[in-house]
Amino acid sequence: MKIAISGKGGVGKTTIMALLAGELRKQGREVLVIDADPSPHMAETLGFKDAEKARPIADMTRLLAERAGKTEGSPFYNLNPEVNDLLRDFMIEHDGLRLMVLGAVQVAEGGCACPENHVLKKMLKKMLLAPNEVVLLDMEAGVEHLGRGTVAGVDHLLIVVIPSRSSIRTALKIKKMADDVRIPNISFIANLVRDEDDREFLMTALPEAPIAFFPDSREIRNAERKETAITEIESELEGAPQQILLKIFQDKK
Repeated sequence: MKIAISGKGGVGKTTIMALLAGELRKQGREVLVIDADPSPHMAETLGFKDAEKARPIADMTRLLAERAGKTEGSPFYNLNPEVNDLLRDFMIEHDGLRLMVLGAVQVAEGGCACPENHVLKKMLKKMLLAPNEVVLLDMEAGVEHLGRGTVAGVDHLLIVVIPSRSSIRTALKIKKMADDVRIPNISFIANLVRDEDDREFLMTALPEAPIAFFPDSREIRNAERKETAITEIESELEGAPQQILLKIFQDKK
């Protein structure tokens, strides 16, 4: 199972993906998290103490360009880059969870991150998983990853929304583009929900109801500020991670 998450910047994609990773681990599943955000911080959110050991794939720019088969002066890439060893060479592990960090352009005028995203796209399509294995893909904010087709190989896309018009607009754009690239299953996830008015706003503004509602949690905010793992938080989540996974695995059958 390959699950991606998307949404407008600041809606809580990384937090929700980390909570899903923790719940999947509790269920006894093998979990690989891929942080594909240009400003990665999944390692800290998951509680990895050796986050600096997560070697970003983007650091290997020349290798990736060679893997992707792009020749100088050509806009085209080889359709079958060899990516099998990337899992071994760029993965770290902590507390039963595995993590890869894609990385991206980190400096002004640093160029395009196309080779990185091309290899990620092919890796997702070629990756063969056992029934007990799950890949969680934390995408960059907005719609760029859909324009590049990076998530075309995933089984389920989660679109995170908060009770704001700008978040809704971005979510609807993502939904349309995800439909265009034929992602088989797409669901909305509500976050930072404070009261019934927030729920009603989201239910009215979206074309279909979110499959789970995450409350505006003080416990999560405190964990983020302290850079401590949020994977064990349960008291304020109202069963939202379990609801998401129940829906996802029902759709997979």
